[in-house]
Amino acid sequence: MKTDALIDDLAGRGTAVSAGRAARILGLGAGGGALVSFVAMVLWLGIRPDMADAMATSAYWMKFFYTLLFAAAGFWTIDRLARPGTSSRRQMILEALPFAAIALLALVRLALVPAAMRMPMAMGHSSHVCPLRIAILALPVFAGTFWSLRKLAPTRPVISGLAAGLAAGALGAFIYAFHCDESAAAFVALWYTLGIGLVGLAGALLGRFLLRW
Repeated sequence: MKTDALIDDLAGRGTAVSAGRAARILGLGAGGGALVSFVAMVLWLGIRPDMADAMATSAYWMKFFYTLLFAAAGFWTIDRLARPGTSSRRQMILEALPFAAIALLALVRLALVPAAMRMPMAMGHSSHVCPLRIAILALPVFAGTFWSLRKLAPTRPVISGLAAGLAAGALGAFIYAFHCDESAAAFVALWYTLGIGLVGLAGALLGRFLLRW
């Protein structure tokens, strides 16, 4: 049998991965990883002592929704990528929307302050540790998400790995926000996104090898 004919025959025998099964496996892997990440954050960094006061400010909810919506769109993308024959283009576009929104908000707020204040707003006092801490806290989610994908059927390993890394990074950033007291939109848009992007890059690199059939 020719190679092309063999591939077509095997593909014809395959069964689709149901949406429910993919969601359950992803929920188990990513959810377990998120629990480990949250416990690690509490033991390693601790929850910010002024959390109650922070939750009364719009800046806290800006970080909350940016990271959470980014993570939600990321895991929706993974759910689609894990099932051959389904399109994930719309979900990928949705992933970009939270960043576009916070980037626009950051630009507006920077434009409204004196020039001397713009650099401090963007750099904050923890830019030197923020991306690395996000990446570290994302590792359990990253591992759990890759474990889930290996049990499913992604056909594009690099793209799937990138999506897994971005989703894990966003969830790691969401967890880190319980500790971080930085509140400027420019800081979040720059340094939180850098941390998320680092995990996404790692996912793309590892996906090429770990997510191949």
